[in-house]
Amino acid sequence: MKMRYLSLVAAIALVAACESPQKTETKQSAGSTTAPAAQAPAPAPAPMAPEVTPGSEGDFVANVGDRVFFDFNKSDLRPDARATLGKWVAFLKKYPNDKLTVEGHCDERGTREYNLALGERRANAVKNFLVAEGVDAGRLKTISYGKERPAVLGHNEAAWAQNRRGVGVIE
Repeated sequence: MKMRYLSLVAAIALVAACESPQKTETKQSAGSTTAPAAQAPAPAPAPMAPEVTPGSEGDFVANVGDRVFFDFNKSDLRPDARATLGKWVAFLKKYPNDKLTVEGHCDERGTREYNLALGERRANAVKNFLVAEGVDAGRLKTISYGKERPAVLGHNEAAWAQNRRGVGVIE
């Protein structure tokens, strides 16, 4: 008997929980016609822009740009890469306590070994530019990821172009 009673109470509770809320109606002042109450939804709060600490990784990415790109099978710095690296130099001179790791990346074509070597040449090309512009070599590290960490997945030139890159990571 207790089990039937509990089952009945549970069923009523489920039905009550599933019931849709009734619309509220208001009377119009000109007559007895009713209309649903017009309630505007509350506006969503404006998203807060995260504070970027000067000299941080977020500052570097947002205000300087953390990557430079390379041509296929090349480790030579392109003119657009040199312009970006000039900004890296200014940032590193402004924040002399920051250290930078330069990551070398490649697209998916080629063997793993070849791309690791090419990624290393790319990272070293970036490091050598920074050192030539006055950044202390002791503040810089390099690492090659080859084709192991693609930024963009895909098997076309647009994806490959985004994966042939050098990335700066502030420590």
